[in-house]
Amino acid sequence: MTTVFKNSVPGREGVWPSKPKQDIEEFIPSELLRKETGLPSLSELDVVRHFTRLSLKNFGVDGNFYPLGSCTMKYNPKFTEKVAALPGFSRLHPVMPQLKGAGRHCQGALEVIYETENLLCEICGMAGFTMQPMAGAHGELTGVMLIAAYHKDKGNKKTKIICPDSAHGTNPASAAIAGYDVVSIESKDGIVSPEALAEVLDDEVAAVMMTCPNTLGLFEDHLPEIVKMIHEKDALLYYDGANLNAIMGKMKVGDAGFDVVHLNLHKTFGTPHGGGGPGSGPVGVGEKLVPYLPVSRVKKLEDGQFFLEYDHPKSIGYVAPFYGSFGVFLKAYAYILRLGREGITRASEYAVLSANYMRKRLEDHFEIPHNKICMHEFVASAVKQAKNGVRALDIAKALLDKGYHAPTIYFPLIVKECMMVEPTETENKETLDAFIDDLIEIARIAEENPEALQAAPVNLPSTRLDETAAARNMELTDDIG
Repeated sequence: MTTVFKNSVPGREGVWPSKPKQDIEEFIPSELLRKETGLPSLSELDVVRHFTRLSLKNFGVDGNFYPLGSCTMKYNPKFTEKVAALPGFSRLHPVMPQLKGAGRHCQGALEVIYETENLLCEICGMAGFTMQPMAGAHGELTGVMLIAAYHKDKGNKKTKIICPDSAHGTNPASAAIAGYDVVSIESKDGIVSPEALAEVLDDEVAAVMMTCPNTLGLFEDHLPEIVKMIHEKDALLYYDGANLNAIMGKMKVGDAGFDVVHLNLHKTFGTPHGGGGPGSGPVGVGEKLVPYLPVSRVKKLEDGQFFLEYDHPKSIGYVAPFYGSFGVFLKAYAYILRLGREGITRASEYAVLSANYMRKRLEDHFEIPHNKICMHEFVASAVKQAKNGVRALDIAKALLDKGYHAPTIYFPLIVKECMMVEPTETENKETLDAFIDDLIEIARIAEENPEALQAAPVNLPSTRLDETAAARNMELTDDIG
């Protein structure tokens, strides 16, 4: 079958180096050579313009406001890219000697791992950290494996993990993959109810997984009581650190009673994430879980030298190749050092301020299910607009037409026609106001001309798709145009 490319012109070529001294036919058997490559005939300029145009069609935080609650696409400061590109880091090979007395060529990288773990311990109030997990969900699974190792070592018979209905969807998935039965409890007024927890909290509960503030952007008011209840059963409290951006510098989760925490560095410490990677999901633990942390661990000698230590018989072993996403947490290390204690606290304050500012300006135009002081994100609902046939999906599509990446919709599942908005601390007031004004206009159109929103987007390269038909009747094409 001959492949057809609409931009291809027979005989057109790009820039080629001088003719090689040997033809390819001289050292590759003729039966392995293809007469036709199936590639288009294009000039270099054709190719450059094609891919440049494609890149300009993408939504990204460098070019658009990205109010993507639940998986924040937070702005990545450019200075961290320069740090990660320093030759002393970027040219290291992961199997260079790193044992005691042999790691002189990679002392800087080992120090970065050691110091980043210490900084995260300080921020979270934990006794130890591992940088190995390569994404938030990977960190969750690692955390649950640490919980399982702790209970197994103590001889505890623990079969269940409790997840509130306001938890991230990866929480029950991580618990189930680790071999636990998942018990769900309903929220009351948007937060975990001690009474509901008491009904299912028995001696076979290994842990409770909580996000605080939760996916509704609300802080768990009953946390001290909940911590006491859980620890009385020799169960552990797991902190889903996806929303740490609301409280870093304000509260140390270890001091609040949590035993395990995973962090999403892209959501809190300005590192990249998306497109399947790279990612980083470090895990911190309290003192009683330190023996189970993954190996290897970076240790510091009295003379200031760093090396990798493997002598930890209770460790759960390796959870990632080598040391995790080194280039990613290197950027987080630079970010933390640049902001310092005051800057990290201020980032949380600005994130909370931005979310509450947006919530108040939008409360007369959209339903806010839990309309009270929120943390770094809030949840709005399109139930008013749905009465006219305009759903959260239609509003999200209309926002694309306005030049914004859409917020998370239909999550958390406990809110109908849900729209989760998380502005982060990096957006200025002018951007927030422009986004709010456009949402207010969309709410007006939903009343006056709902059909217009049901057709959105109309100004993008790809307009409204029949998503059901697209999934069931997939048509793949070679067309480069």
